Amino acid sequence: MAAVCVYCSSSEVIDPSYLELATGVGTELAARGHTLVSGGGRVGMMGAVAQAARAGGARTVGVIPVHLMPLEVADIAADELVVVDTMRERKRIMDERADAFLALPGGLGTLEELFEVWTSLSLGMHAKPVAVLDPDGFYAPLWTYLAGLRERGFVRPEALAALGRATTASAAFDLVGG
Repeated sequence: MAAVCVYCSSSEVIDPSYLELATGVGTELAARGHTLVSGGGRVGMMGAVAQAARAGGARTVGVIPVHLMPLEVADIAADELVVVDTMRERKRIMDERADAFLALPGGLGTLEELFEVWTSLSLGMHAKPVAVLDPDGFYAPLWTYLAGLRERGFVRPEALAALGRATTASAAFDLVGG
């Protein structure tokens, strides 16, 4: 049983289809017997993943900086809620507690977390799988941009190949190790 860190939006102002996607991810995670590691919020996609994971019997671990608790409304129902002082500490603990990483659609925080963990993988700083779940083309402009970076020599083909891409939750979990 792996611990999968899921990066996603905690925004409450999003298309309901993204909440459905997050719920499906939490359900699939639980069905596969994984533990969820998340950013510790109980709203938006982050909350939907955690609630669905728990509903399916998965263990959930949330990691949240103390200053975000009022903004993200801490997931106090988590099996373990780790409250930290800084975002850097949050990411470090999430990285340490996870065996794999999965990014769903999200904003600046999601992109920052995805790029950091993917960069670390491409530099050989860890060997944990990293994948992106993109069922509706949300990340299509990013893939185009990354292909351009590769063509210009700014991204090694091996680094780009290390980032898994899936269009279904099932395929995404297959990429991150079951």
